[in-house]
Amino acid sequence: MHKTRILGFAVLVIFVTVTAILLKLIPGPRKDSDFLVIGSVATLVSLGAAFAMVITTTMRPGKFSDIFFKKRRKGPND
Repeated sequence: MHKTRILGFAVLVIFVTVTAILLKLIPGPRKDSDFLVIGSVATLVSLGAAFAMVITTTMRPGKFSDIFFKKRRKGPND
């Protein structure tokens, strides 16, 4: 439970940081579509960071080759 809270807080901090940076970078006056793009990019970055954090914290060292694909055991007929 403690890991989940830390992960959620980290994702929230990343989202707010990316949103603040993009609000500074995109010049005003902003239209509704500008806010849509800012929110979409911030969400994409936050979800990517969350995915990376979950993958790196749940996998054991040396098992990164089995993250997405597991090797099949070879049977006697292979």
